[in-house]
Amino acid sequence: MHSKEEVAVFLRCRERGMGVAEAAEFAGVPARTAAKWSAGALPHSAAGRALPAGGARMGATRPRGKAPAMDEKSSGPYEPAERGPLSGLTPDQVENLLLRAVLADLKAGGWNPASISSRSKCELGERLRAATGQPLRSITRFLGMSKSSYEYHRARLGRDRDADIRAEVASLFREGRGAWGYRTIWARLRAAGTRASEKRVRRVMREEGLEVVYNRRRRRGHGSYAGEVSAAPPNLVARRFRASAPDGPWLTDITEFALPCGRKVYLSPVVDCFDGRPAAWSVGTGPTAELANSSLLKAIAQRRPGARTTIHSDRGGHYRWPGWVAICEEHGLAGSMSAKGCSPDNSACEGFFGRLKNEFFYHRDWRGVGAEEFIRRLEEYLEYYREGRIKRSLGWLSPNEYRRSLGYAA
Repeated sequence: MHSKEEVAVFLRCRERGMGVAEAAEFAGVPARTAAKWSAGALPHSAAGRALPAGGARMGATRPRGKAPAMDEKSSGPYEPAERGPLSGLTPDQVENLLLRAVLADLKAGGWNPASISSRSKCELGERLRAATGQPLRSITRFLGMSKSSYEYHRARLGRDRDADIRAEVASLFREGRGAWGYRTIWARLRAAGTRASEKRVRRVMREEGLEVVYNRRRRRGHGSYAGEVSAAPPNLVARRFRASAPDGPWLTDITEFALPCGRKVYLSPVVDCFDGRPAAWSVGTGPTAELANSSLLKAIAQRRPGARTTIHSDRGGHYRWPGWVAICEEHGLAGSMSAKGCSPDNSACEGFFGRLKNEFFYHRDWRGVGAEEFIRRLEEYLEYYREGRIKRSLGWLSPNEYRRSLGYAA
């Protein structure tokens, strides 16, 4: 597959009057591919662009291989300087030199001059002037912009156009402990009264190196499957992880945190499908039945009166034992289970674990932190998840804020 830059250079060469073979060699693409592009079969990256009829230069035609006649006193846009190393070149050679400079700039991470802003064209023009020594009239003609527009942007190249938000973006990134992406930071800027587009926030984060790093490991975690010790209830949720009101479908599971000190901590949450809010949780140093049962009892204690709740889980042994079943029967909860070994059946809960670990656990230095201190910090994060972690799907509100906005208790 050819890059967008290769397509852009080829089309630019054809617009300047080069033949198919010459443009193909210049852009570094096979002749067969170049022939297809010339016939109109352009890749998706060049959608909307077209070659002039016959590949001729706009506003002029000339036989292939022949340079246009030039009057001795003419001063066209590609007329070389009277003195200097380029003084002996023809206008076509000057134009070709500019094309090669653009190709070198593209390979160095530059831009396609046919599809960028005037400011970026000006930045490219300054690099071309330094690389080729061409006068300004040749650069502006080649970039397709007026001299006044070029001078306007050149006078502003040294200014920081994002100075008004740069410090605030960096501060918010640190506040989020490196877990907030540009959309979340943009939403928090807006909530604080700072007006800036998502594009500006993304640009500042890229320039400042503020990158959210997500864990890519796929290690095997805690498993609680103990065989088919009893009849499994049907899958009532059937991957419909949506609810029109709180306390409809609940999801639960147990996840493990392995600390550098050699200890392990386990979390058993109950997640409400209405807004992804952890309704309750229990944290301990062992994946016991008591851990699972206690989180369910905490969730039941704050359930709305009259709610018809389904509790969905995987096929772990904790959810098949008599204690769990008795709690569900006593409080009128309908049991629901995933198919054996089918994690997508509980993917919303798995997604909750993924977000939690990416934002709180992975890529943090936990050396010297014991189990008790880790549990305290985890509890704090879960409280933040309910009250302070904003979500785009909730209108950039936290779960508790979203509930209060709808009149529900939080």
